[in-house]
Amino acid sequence: MDYFSLEGKNILVTGASSGIGRATAILCAQQGARVILLGRKFEGLEKTLTLMSGNGHLLIQFDLLQLDDIVSVLQKIVAECGLLHGLAHCAGIHSAKPLRMLTTENIHEIVQANVVTAILLAKAFRNKLVSDRPSSIVMLASVVATVGQPGVVAYALSKGALVAATKSLAAELAPEQIRINSVLPGVIKTPMTENLFAKMGDAQITAIQNAHLLGLGEPEDVACSIVFLLSQAARWITGSCLVVDGGYTAI
Repeated sequence: MDYFSLEGKNILVTGASSGIGRATAILCAQQGARVILLGRKFEGLEKTLTLMSGNGHLLIQFDLLQLDDIVSVLQKIVAECGLLHGLAHCAGIHSAKPLRMLTTENIHEIVQANVVTAILLAKAFRNKLVSDRPSSIVMLASVVATVGQPGVVAYALSKGALVAATKSLAAELAPEQIRINSVLPGVIKTPMTENLFAKMGDAQITAIQNAHLLGLGEPEDVACSIVFLLSQAARWITGSCLVVDGGYTAI
């Protein structure tokens, strides 16, 4: 048995139009999965598809902030592809604002995008008419869930909530043969990071780079960890929060 294979599996990847979501979708396909690519930007999903191996992948343009429609979207996916075997939830938003500039609206937006969507996806996924058993869910959190950084309190709050949710959901879903884990990346070279760096000075950017002992990460570095947790190689892992940060939290 190839424990790392995803052959014959249907894997849903959110945020698949760019960054870590795109890298995860590409790697899932390389491991033999049929991938359902979900994201807001159809052009980005199409670009991801051109980089993938295999056939039968499905593109779903959908904004996860349409919370009331999450269940129906997953039902639509199952109607076209069959039961799901895995969910890699890579979609989310980043926000860097000092406390003095935070508004109630900012906080609600981040929590809704990064936490509420994740919980509702897990709720929809656990339905036996949606997912096969055994199956696996992987949530994309962040090292700021465990290490303080100035100016990202709302974002850190949302990722910390994902870590807490991972542990509680693991306990609740284990009897249903659903594993759930989260991956906590350091700073990764993605369009989101580029936008963040555009608002910083050179000294700030250099400090962030130097804080990562192995340098800034690539999306593929995180995708490998996500695909591992989706596979049978991780069949005895649940409720785990895997740090993938190039040594950021080591010092």
